[in-house]
Amino acid sequence: MSLKPCNAVNGVSLPKEAIDSNFSDLHDPLSALQAKGEADRCLYCYDAPCIQACPTSIDIPTFIHQIRTGNIEGSAKTILSANIMGGTCARACPTEVLCEQACVLNASEEQPVEIGALQRTAVDHLMAAHGPHPFKRAAETGKRIAVVGAGPAGLSCAHRAAMLGHNVTIYEAKAKPGGLNEYGLAAYKMVDDFAQKEVAFLLGIGGIEIKYHQRLRCAQGAPQGDAQEDTVSLDELRDTFDVVYIGVGLGSTNALQLEGEDKDGILDAVDFIEDLRQASEKSSIVVGDDVIVIGAGNTAIDAAVQAKRLGANTVTLVYRRGEENMSATDWEVNLARTNGVNIRLWSAPTAIKGNGRVEAMSFESMTVSDGKLIGSGKSFDLPADMVLKAIGQKLDASMLDGFEMSGGKITVGDNFETSIAGVFAGGDCIKSGDDLTVQAVEDGKQAAHAIDAYLAAK
Repeated sequence: MSLKPCNAVNGVSLPKEAIDSNFSDLHDPLSALQAKGEADRCLYCYDAPCIQACPTSIDIPTFIHQIRTGNIEGSAKTILSANIMGGTCARACPTEVLCEQACVLNASEEQPVEIGALQRTAVDHLMAAHGPHPFKRAAETGKRIAVVGAGPAGLSCAHRAAMLGHNVTIYEAKAKPGGLNEYGLAAYKMVDDFAQKEVAFLLGIGGIEIKYHQRLRCAQGAPQGDAQEDTVSLDELRDTFDVVYIGVGLGSTNALQLEGEDKDGILDAVDFIEDLRQASEKSSIVVGDDVIVIGAGNTAIDAAVQAKRLGANTVTLVYRRGEENMSATDWEVNLARTNGVNIRLWSAPTAIKGNGRVEAMSFESMTVSDGKLIGSGKSFDLPADMVLKAIGQKLDASMLDGFEMSGGKITVGDNFETSIAGVFAGGDCIKSGDDLTVQAVEDGKQAAHAIDAYLAAK
Protein backbone atom coordinates (compact mmCIF):
# COMPACT_ATOMS: atom_id res chain seq x y z
CA MET A 1 0.00 0.00 0.00
CA SER A 2 1.32 3.44 -0.82
CA LEU A 3 0.26 6.95 0.00
CA LYS A 4 -0.86 9.19 -2.80
CA PRO A 5 -1.59 12.84 -3.44
CA CYS A 6 -5.17 13.62 -2.53
CA ASN A 7 -6.16 14.32 -6.13
CA ALA A 8 -5.61 10.73 -7.24
CA VAL A 9 -8.11 8.01 -6.47
CA ASN A 10 -7.46 4.57 -7.96
CA GLY A 11 -5.01 6.22 -10.33
CA VAL A 12 -7.57 8.71 -11.66
CA SER A 13 -6.90 12.33 -10.84
CA LEU A 14 -9.72 14.36 -9.38
CA PRO A 15 -10.14 17.70 -11.10
CA LYS A 16 -9.10 20.75 -9.11
CA GLU A 17 -12.71 21.88 -9.12
CA ALA A 18 -13.69 18.76 -7.17
CA ILE A 19 -11.01 19.34 -4.53
CA ASP A 20 -12.03 23.00 -4.20
CA SER A 21 -15.67 21.98 -3.88
CA ASN A 22 -14.82 19.40 -1.20
CA PHE A 23 -13.24 22.13 0.91
CA SER A 24 -15.65 24.97 0.25
CA ASP A 25 -17.66 26.50 3.07
CA LEU A 26 -19.54 23.81 4.98
CA HIS A 27 -22.49 26.16 5.54
CA ASP A 28 -23.60 28.75 3.02
CA PRO A 29 -24.22 32.11 4.69
CA LEU A 30 -27.80 33.31 4.90
CA SER A 31 -29.02 35.83 2.37
CA ALA A 32 -30.53 39.07 3.69
CA LEU A 33 -34.02 37.68 3.00
CA GLN A 34 -33.24 34.38 4.72
CA ALA A 35 -31.78 36.18 7.74
CA LYS A 36 -34.89 38.34 8.05
CA GLY A 37 -37.16 35.30 7.79
CA GLU A 38 -35.16 33.35 10.38
CA ALA A 39 -35.08 36.33 12.77
CA ASP A 40 -38.88 36.57 12.50
CA ARG A 41 -39.12 33.05 14.01
CA CYS A 42 -37.55 34.11 17.31
CA LEU A 43 -40.03 34.46 20.19
CA TYR A 44 -37.76 36.89 22.14
CA CYS A 45 -38.24 34.93 25.34
CA TYR A 46 -38.05 36.60 28.72
CA ASP A 47 -35.18 35.05 30.69
CA ALA A 48 -34.22 33.33 27.44
CA PRO A 49 -32.77 29.83 27.90
CA CYS A 50 -30.53 30.32 24.86
CA ILE A 51 -28.59 33.03 26.74
CA GLN A 52 -28.09 30.71 29.69
CA ALA A 53 -26.82 27.98 27.36
CA CYS A 54 -24.18 30.26 25.79
CA PRO A 55 -20.87 30.18 27.71
CA THR A 56 -20.27 33.83 26.79
CA SER A 57 -23.86 34.88 27.66
CA ILE A 58 -24.54 36.67 24.37
CA ASP A 59 -27.89 38.49 24.51
CA ILE A 60 -29.30 36.34 21.72
CA PRO A 61 -32.90 37.66 21.60
CA THR A 62 -31.61 41.24 21.40
CA PHE A 63 -29.16 40.62 18.57
CA ILE A 64 -31.80 38.67 16.62
CA HIS A 65 -34.33 41.48 17.13
CA GLN A 66 -31.73 43.94 15.83
CA ILE A 67 -31.34 41.85 12.69
CA ARG A 68 -35.11 41.74 12.30
CA THR A 69 -35.30 45.53 12.43
CA GLY A 70 -32.39 46.02 10.02
CA ASN A 71 -29.84 47.13 12.62
CA ILE A 72 -27.15 44.68 11.52
CA GLU A 73 -24.24 46.73 12.87
CA GLY A 74 -25.93 47.06 16.25
CA SER A 75 -26.56 43.32 16.24
CA ALA A 76 -22.88 42.63 15.66
CA LYS A 77 -21.89 44.95 18.51
CA THR A 78 -24.27 43.13 20.83
CA ILE A 79 -22.62 39.83 19.93
CA LEU A 80 -19.03 41.08 20.04
CA SER A 81 -19.45 42.86 23.36
CA ALA A 82 -19.91 39.41 24.89
CA ASN A 83 -17.79 37.33 22.50
CA ILE A 84 -15.13 39.16 20.50
CA MET A 85 -14.55 35.99 18.46
CA GLY A 86 -18.20 35.65 17.55
CA GLY A 87 -17.30 35.12 13.89
CA THR A 88 -15.41 31.90 14.55
CA CYS A 89 -17.95 30.71 17.09
CA ALA A 90 -20.74 31.25 14.55
CA ARG A 91 -18.91 28.85 12.24
CA ALA A 92 -17.45 26.25 14.59
CA CYS A 93 -19.35 26.42 17.89
CA PRO A 94 -21.54 23.34 18.54
CA THR A 95 -24.69 25.43 18.65
CA GLU A 96 -26.73 22.26 18.24
CA VAL A 97 -25.90 21.28 21.83
CA LEU A 98 -25.74 24.81 23.29
CA CYS A 99 -27.99 27.75 22.37
CA GLU A 100 -30.01 26.04 19.63
CA GLN A 101 -30.69 23.01 21.79
CA ALA A 102 -32.05 25.37 24.44
CA CYS A 103 -34.35 27.15 21.97
CA VAL A 104 -37.95 26.90 23.19
CA LEU A 105 -39.15 26.06 19.68
CA ASN A 106 -37.78 22.55 20.24
CA ALA A 107 -40.59 21.96 22.76
CA SER A 108 -43.18 22.33 20.00
CA GLU A 109 -41.21 20.01 17.73
CA GLU A 110 -40.24 22.86 15.45
CA GLN A 111 -36.73 23.49 14.20
CA PRO A 112 -34.85 25.83 16.55
CA VAL A 113 -33.92 29.29 15.38
CA GLU A 114 -30.64 29.14 13.43
CA ILE A 115 -28.79 31.23 16.00
CA GLY A 116 -25.31 30.42 14.69
CA ALA A 117 -26.18 31.39 11.14
CA LEU A 118 -27.76 34.66 12.30
CA GLN A 119 -24.71 35.42 14.43
CA ARG A 120 -22.50 34.91 11.39
CA THR A 121 -24.72 37.23 9.33
CA ALA A 122 -24.26 40.10 11.76
CA VAL A 123 -20.53 39.69 12.51
CA ASP A 124 -19.54 39.11 8.89
CA HIS A 125 -21.46 42.23 7.87
CA LEU A 126 -19.60 44.37 10.41
CA MET A 127 -16.18 42.95 9.54
CA ALA A 128 -16.77 43.32 5.80
CA ALA A 129 -17.54 47.01 6.25
CA HIS A 130 -13.91 47.62 7.36
CA GLY A 131 -15.04 50.49 9.53
CA PRO A 132 -13.48 51.67 12.78
CA HIS A 133 -13.18 49.13 15.58
CA PRO A 134 -16.56 48.94 17.35
CA PHE A 135 -15.08 49.37 20.83
CA LYS A 136 -12.99 52.15 22.34
CA ARG A 137 -10.12 51.82 24.77
CA ALA A 138 -10.40 53.28 28.24
CA ALA A 139 -7.79 55.79 29.37
CA GLU A 140 -4.27 54.34 29.48
CA THR A 141 -3.49 52.81 32.85
CA GLY A 142 0.24 52.42 32.27
CA LYS A 143 -0.02 48.77 33.30
CA ARG A 144 1.54 46.05 31.15
CA ILE A 145 0.22 42.51 30.76
CA ALA A 146 2.00 39.53 29.21
CA VAL A 147 -0.22 36.93 27.56
CA VAL A 148 1.30 33.54 26.72
CA GLY A 149 -0.52 32.04 23.74
CA ALA A 150 -2.39 33.73 20.88
CA GLY A 151 -5.27 31.26 20.88
CA PRO A 152 -8.90 32.13 21.67
CA ALA A 153 -8.29 32.51 25.43
CA GLY A 154 -5.19 34.67 25.03
CA LEU A 155 -6.67 36.84 22.30
CA SER A 156 -9.91 37.34 24.20
CA CYS A 157 -8.03 38.30 27.36
CA ALA A 158 -5.77 40.66 25.40
CA HIS A 159 -8.68 42.40 23.69
CA ARG A 160 -10.68 42.98 26.86
CA ALA A 161 -7.57 44.05 28.82
CA ALA A 162 -6.69 46.52 26.05
CA MET A 163 -10.26 47.82 26.11
CA LEU A 164 -9.82 48.41 29.85
CA GLY A 165 -6.79 50.60 29.13
CA HIS A 166 -3.90 48.20 29.69
CA ASN A 167 -1.06 47.47 27.26
CA VAL A 168 -0.68 43.83 26.24
CA THR A 169 2.16 41.82 24.72
CA ILE A 170 1.28 38.33 23.48
CA TYR A 171 3.96 35.65 23.22
CA GLU A 172 3.03 33.06 20.59
CA ALA A 173 5.06 29.93 19.80
CA LYS A 174 3.83 29.55 16.22
CA ALA A 175 4.19 31.76 13.14
CA LYS A 176 0.54 32.82 13.13
CA PRO A 177 -1.99 33.79 15.80
CA GLY A 178 -5.33 32.10 16.31
CA GLY A 179 -4.46 28.84 18.08
CA LEU A 180 -6.90 26.08 17.22
CA ASN A 181 -8.99 28.53 15.20
CA GLU A 182 -6.05 28.77 12.78
CA TYR A 183 -4.49 25.33 13.12
CA GLY A 184 -7.03 22.91 14.58
CA LEU A 185 -10.41 23.26 12.85
CA ALA A 186 -11.45 21.50 9.66
CA ALA A 187 -10.61 23.53 6.56
CA TYR A 188 -14.25 23.53 5.39
CA LYS A 189 -15.31 25.22 8.64
CA MET A 190 -12.91 28.17 8.31
CA VAL A 191 -12.56 29.12 4.66
CA ASP A 192 -11.10 32.31 3.11
CA ASP A 193 -8.45 32.72 5.83
CA PHE A 194 -11.17 33.83 8.24
CA ALA A 195 -9.13 33.10 11.39
CA GLN A 196 -6.51 35.67 10.37
CA LYS A 197 -9.12 38.20 9.33
CA GLU A 198 -10.74 37.87 12.74
CA VAL A 199 -7.44 38.38 14.55
CA ALA A 200 -6.71 41.48 12.47
CA PHE A 201 -10.16 42.80 13.36
CA LEU A 202 -9.61 42.06 17.06
CA LEU A 203 -6.24 43.84 17.07
CA GLY A 204 -7.97 46.94 15.74
CA ILE A 205 -8.70 47.94 19.34
CA GLY A 206 -5.03 48.96 19.67
CA GLY A 207 -2.68 48.44 22.61
CA ILE A 208 -1.81 44.83 21.68
CA GLU A 209 1.51 43.55 20.32
CA ILE A 210 2.19 39.94 19.28
CA LYS A 211 5.67 38.40 19.35
CA TYR A 212 5.90 35.20 17.29
CA HIS A 213 8.11 32.10 17.66
CA GLN A 214 8.18 32.71 21.41
CA ARG A 215 7.71 29.60 23.50
CA LEU A 216 7.52 29.50 27.29
CA ARG A 217 10.76 27.94 28.49
CA CYS A 218 10.43 24.46 29.96
CA ALA A 219 10.97 23.88 33.64
CA GLN A 220 14.54 22.65 33.18
CA GLY A 221 15.46 25.75 31.21
CA ALA A 222 16.49 23.90 28.04
CA PRO A 223 14.97 25.10 24.76
CA GLN A 224 12.22 22.85 23.39
CA GLY A 225 10.55 22.68 19.99
CA ASP A 226 11.53 24.22 16.68
CA ALA A 227 15.04 25.63 16.40
CA GLN A 228 13.56 28.87 15.02
CA GLU A 229 11.75 29.50 18.28
CA ASP A 230 13.07 31.68 21.04
CA THR A 231 12.14 30.94 24.61
CA VAL A 232 11.07 33.15 27.46
CA SER A 233 10.81 32.15 31.10
CA LEU A 234 7.94 32.86 33.43
CA ASP A 235 10.35 34.65 35.79
CA GLU A 236 11.42 36.97 32.97
CA LEU A 237 7.81 37.81 32.20
CA ARG A 238 6.98 38.44 35.85
CA ASP A 239 9.98 40.76 36.17
CA THR A 240 8.98 42.73 33.06
CA PHE A 241 5.19 42.89 33.28
CA ASP A 242 2.68 43.73 35.98
CA VAL A 243 0.64 40.57 35.32
CA VAL A 244 1.04 37.37 33.29
CA TYR A 245 -1.84 35.44 31.72
CA ILE A 246 -1.28 31.83 30.60
CA GLY A 247 -3.43 30.67 27.69
CA VAL A 248 -1.26 27.93 26.22
CA GLY A 249 -4.01 25.44 25.39
CA LEU A 250 -3.31 21.73 25.17
CA GLY A 251 -0.05 21.32 23.31
CA SER A 252 0.51 17.57 23.62
CA THR A 253 -1.39 14.49 22.44
CA ASN A 254 -2.10 11.10 23.98
CA ALA A 255 -0.42 8.00 22.61
CA LEU A 256 -1.91 4.59 21.82
CA GLN A 257 0.78 2.91 23.93
CA LEU A 258 1.19 0.17 21.32
CA GLU A 259 4.38 -1.34 19.97
CA GLY A 260 5.15 0.01 16.51
CA GLU A 261 3.42 3.33 17.06
CA ASP A 262 6.41 5.03 15.43
CA LYS A 263 5.84 3.31 12.07
CA ASP A 264 5.49 5.45 8.97
CA GLY A 265 1.90 6.35 8.22
CA ILE A 266 0.86 6.79 11.86
CA LEU A 267 0.15 10.44 12.65
CA ASP A 268 -1.56 12.60 15.22
CA ALA A 269 -4.86 13.81 13.82
CA VAL A 270 -4.12 17.35 15.00
CA ASP A 271 -0.94 17.40 12.88
CA PHE A 272 -2.86 16.12 9.85
CA ILE A 273 -5.49 18.84 10.33
CA GLU A 274 -2.84 21.53 10.80
CA ASP A 275 -0.95 20.52 7.66
CA LEU A 276 -4.17 20.62 5.69
CA ARG A 277 -5.19 24.01 7.08
CA GLN A 278 -1.78 25.52 6.26
CA ALA A 279 -1.51 24.05 2.75
CA SER A 280 -2.08 26.59 -0.02
CA GLU A 281 -2.96 23.68 -2.31
CA LYS A 282 -4.95 20.87 -0.72
CA SER A 283 -3.69 18.51 -3.46
CA SER A 284 -0.21 18.70 -1.89
CA ILE A 285 -1.40 16.78 1.17
CA VAL A 286 -0.77 13.05 1.12
CA VAL A 287 -3.56 10.73 2.16
CA GLY A 288 -3.84 6.94 2.37
CA ASP A 289 -6.01 4.54 0.42
CA ASP A 290 -7.23 2.93 3.65
CA VAL A 291 -7.34 5.39 6.55
CA ILE A 292 -8.15 4.50 10.15
CA VAL A 293 -9.03 7.27 12.59
CA ILE A 294 -8.97 6.30 16.26
CA GLY A 295 -11.09 8.48 18.52
CA ALA A 296 -14.59 9.75 19.18
CA GLY A 297 -14.39 13.52 19.47
CA ASN A 298 -14.86 16.37 17.02
CA THR A 299 -11.14 16.25 16.15
CA ALA A 300 -11.57 12.63 15.08
CA ILE A 301 -14.58 13.60 12.97
CA ASP A 302 -12.71 16.51 11.37
CA ALA A 303 -9.79 14.24 10.48
CA ALA A 304 -11.98 11.44 9.12
CA VAL A 305 -14.21 13.66 6.98
CA GLN A 306 -11.25 15.55 5.55
CA ALA A 307 -9.38 12.34 4.72
CA LYS A 308 -12.43 11.19 2.80
CA ARG A 309 -12.77 14.54 1.02
CA LEU A 310 -9.10 14.37 0.09
CA GLY A 311 -9.76 11.18 -1.84
CA ALA A 312 -9.12 8.27 0.51
CA ASN A 313 -10.89 5.14 -0.72
CA THR A 314 -11.88 3.90 2.73
CA VAL A 315 -11.98 5.86 5.98
CA THR A 316 -12.94 4.03 9.17
CA LEU A 317 -13.40 5.77 12.49
CA VAL A 318 -12.92 3.30 15.34
CA TYR A 319 -14.07 3.84 18.93
CA ARG A 320 -13.87 1.51 21.91
CA ARG A 321 -17.34 2.32 23.28
CA GLY A 322 -20.84 2.93 21.90
CA GLU A 323 -22.11 5.90 19.95
CA GLU A 324 -23.90 7.34 22.98
CA ASN A 325 -20.49 7.70 24.64
CA MET A 326 -18.88 9.65 21.79
CA SER A 327 -17.90 13.21 22.72
CA ALA A 328 -18.55 14.36 19.16
CA THR A 329 -22.00 15.84 18.71
CA ASP A 330 -24.73 13.91 16.92
CA TRP A 331 -24.52 16.47 14.12
CA GLU A 332 -20.80 15.82 13.65
CA VAL A 333 -21.28 12.04 13.69
CA ASN A 334 -23.98 12.36 11.05
CA LEU A 335 -21.65 14.57 8.98
CA ALA A 336 -19.08 11.79 9.03
CA ARG A 337 -21.59 9.19 7.89
CA THR A 338 -22.96 11.36 5.08
CA ASN A 339 -19.39 11.83 3.87
CA GLY A 340 -18.87 8.08 3.59
CA VAL A 341 -16.92 7.49 6.81
CA ASN A 342 -17.40 4.02 8.27
CA ILE A 343 -17.85 4.02 12.07
CA ARG A 344 -16.81 0.90 13.98
CA LEU A 345 -17.92 0.97 17.61
CA TRP A 346 -17.00 -1.24 20.57
CA SER A 347 -13.51 -1.83 19.17
CA ALA A 348 -10.20 -1.17 20.95
CA PRO A 349 -6.81 -1.14 19.14
CA THR A 350 -4.47 -3.92 20.21
CA ALA A 351 -1.66 -4.12 17.64
CA ILE A 352 -0.05 -2.31 14.71
CA LYS A 353 1.07 -4.42 11.79
CA GLY A 354 3.58 -3.66 9.07
CA ASN A 355 7.26 -3.71 8.25
CA GLY A 356 8.48 -0.15 8.72
CA ARG A 357 5.17 1.23 7.48
CA VAL A 358 1.73 0.54 8.89
CA GLU A 359 -0.17 -2.04 6.82
CA ALA A 360 -3.01 -3.00 9.17
CA MET A 361 -4.29 -2.67 12.72
CA SER A 362 -5.75 -5.29 15.02
CA PHE A 363 -8.73 -4.57 17.24
CA GLU A 364 -10.52 -6.42 20.02
CA SER A 365 -14.30 -6.28 20.24
CA MET A 366 -15.35 -4.73 23.54
CA THR A 367 -18.34 -5.12 25.80
CA VAL A 368 -19.56 -3.81 29.16
CA SER A 369 -19.86 -6.02 32.21
CA ASP A 370 -20.91 -4.68 35.62
CA GLY A 371 -20.41 -1.20 34.28
CA LYS A 372 -16.82 -1.85 33.21
CA LEU A 373 -15.44 -1.93 29.67
CA ILE A 374 -13.84 -5.32 29.01
CA GLY A 375 -12.54 -7.22 26.04
CA SER A 376 -14.64 -9.97 24.51
CA GLY A 377 -11.68 -12.05 23.35
CA LYS A 378 -12.77 -11.66 19.74
CA SER A 379 -10.49 -9.73 17.42
CA PHE A 380 -10.36 -8.50 13.84
CA ASP A 381 -7.96 -6.69 11.53
CA LEU A 382 -8.47 -3.64 9.33
CA PRO A 383 -6.10 -2.76 6.46
CA ALA A 384 -4.48 0.66 6.82
CA ASP A 385 -1.76 2.66 5.14
CA MET A 386 -2.56 5.71 7.29
CA VAL A 387 -3.63 5.85 10.94
CA LEU A 388 -4.71 9.13 12.51
CA LYS A 389 -4.71 9.22 16.32
CA ALA A 390 -7.38 11.43 17.90
CA ILE A 391 -7.58 10.03 21.42
CA GLY A 392 -7.30 13.29 23.29
CA GLN A 393 -4.92 16.13 23.96
CA LYS A 394 -3.19 17.06 27.18
CA LEU A 395 -1.32 19.96 28.70
CA ASP A 396 2.45 19.99 28.19
CA ALA A 397 3.35 20.51 31.84
CA SER A 398 7.12 20.58 31.23
CA MET A 399 7.01 24.38 30.93
CA LEU A 400 4.76 24.93 33.94
CA ASP A 401 7.05 24.22 36.86
CA GLY A 402 5.80 25.74 40.11
CA PHE A 403 2.10 25.78 39.26
CA GLU A 404 -0.40 23.86 41.34
CA MET A 405 -1.99 21.30 39.03
CA SER A 406 -5.12 19.17 39.26
CA GLY A 407 -6.29 16.54 36.80
CA GLY A 408 -3.49 17.46 34.42
CA LYS A 409 -4.53 21.12 34.24
CA ILE A 410 -3.53 24.37 35.97
CA THR A 411 -5.45 25.06 39.15
CA VAL A 412 -7.01 28.53 39.37
CA GLY A 413 -9.24 30.32 41.83
CA ASP A 414 -12.57 31.96 41.10
CA ASN A 415 -10.70 34.98 39.72
CA PHE A 416 -8.53 32.84 37.38
CA GLU A 417 -5.40 33.50 39.44
CA THR A 418 -3.02 30.54 39.68
CA SER A 419 -1.02 29.41 42.70
CA ILE A 420 1.67 31.89 41.62
CA ALA A 421 0.83 35.45 42.64
CA GLY A 422 0.10 37.76 39.73
CA VAL A 423 -0.13 34.91 37.22
CA PHE A 424 -3.55 34.11 35.79
CA ALA A 425 -4.65 31.35 33.39
CA GLY A 426 -7.61 30.33 31.25
CA GLY A 427 -8.78 28.33 28.27
CA ASP A 428 -8.11 24.66 27.69
CA CYS A 429 -5.14 24.67 30.10
CA ILE A 430 -7.56 25.01 33.04
CA LYS A 431 -10.75 23.16 33.93
CA SER A 432 -13.56 25.66 33.52
CA GLY A 433 -15.94 23.83 31.20
CA ASP A 434 -15.81 21.99 27.91
CA ASP A 435 -12.67 22.48 25.80
CA LEU A 436 -14.42 24.72 23.28
CA THR A 437 -13.44 27.98 21.59
CA VAL A 438 -16.47 29.70 23.10
CA GLN A 439 -15.45 28.65 26.63
CA ALA A 440 -11.87 29.80 26.06
CA VAL A 441 -13.15 33.19 24.90
CA GLU A 442 -15.25 33.50 28.05
CA ASP A 443 -12.28 32.54 30.24
CA GLY A 444 -10.12 35.20 28.61
CA LYS A 445 -12.79 37.87 28.96
CA GLN A 446 -13.48 37.14 32.62
CA ALA A 447 -9.78 36.83 33.43
CA ALA A 448 -9.18 40.28 31.94
CA HIS A 449 -11.74 41.78 34.32
CA ALA A 450 -10.18 39.87 37.24
CA ILE A 451 -6.74 41.17 36.22
CA ASP A 452 -8.10 44.70 36.00
CA ALA A 453 -9.46 44.41 39.56
CA TYR A 454 -6.18 42.89 40.75
CA LEU A 455 -4.18 45.77 39.25
CA ALA A 456 -6.54 48.37 40.68
CA ALA A 457 -6.24 46.86 44.17
CA LYS A 458 -2.47 46.57 43.84
